[in-house]
Amino acid sequence: MKIQKDAVVTLRYKVSDATTQKLIDEGRDPMVYLHGGYENTFPKIEAALDGKEAGFQATLNLAPEDAFGARDESLMRTIDKSDFPPGVKVGGQLEGRNDQGEPQIYHVVKIKGPQVILDGNHPLAGKALKFSLTVTGVRTATEEEIAHRHVHGEHGHHH
Repeated sequence: MKIQKDAVVTLRYKVSDATTQKLIDEGRDPMVYLHGGYENTFPKIEAALDGKEAGFQATLNLAPEDAFGARDESLMRTIDKSDFPPGVKVGGQLEGRNDQGEPQIYHVVKIKGPQVILDGNHPLAGKALKFSLTVTGVRTATEEEIAHRHVHGEHGHHH
């Protein structure tokens, strides 16, 4: 079966930093997504896989704007350690609000004396990424998966 709209695609993948070639994600579990503009993966990946079949392999270089976006320095925050939940460490996450008052996940990037520095950017924002992909399976999505706009069951989304 060819990859087309409303196909469920299973991929083995590896993600590297396109600049340093450093491996970022080894993709131990396959990625399973609903193909066809459901925003379940990056549009450039969908475009490269459209019409392909199981066994297809590709290496794609994605610019930051085609992956996790450019860094947004307005998402950096410095707060007093006293305003901070105890036990939060560098690498931890907490939910706050951005300048528009919308929920935002912040990553703790540094603790400097009485100050905690938070970054609301995705950790891979601003990075060019290299995706090595192998299509291992293609099937027709169920009506329920199409209605819910994502894959259910094995490696998909559970309710």
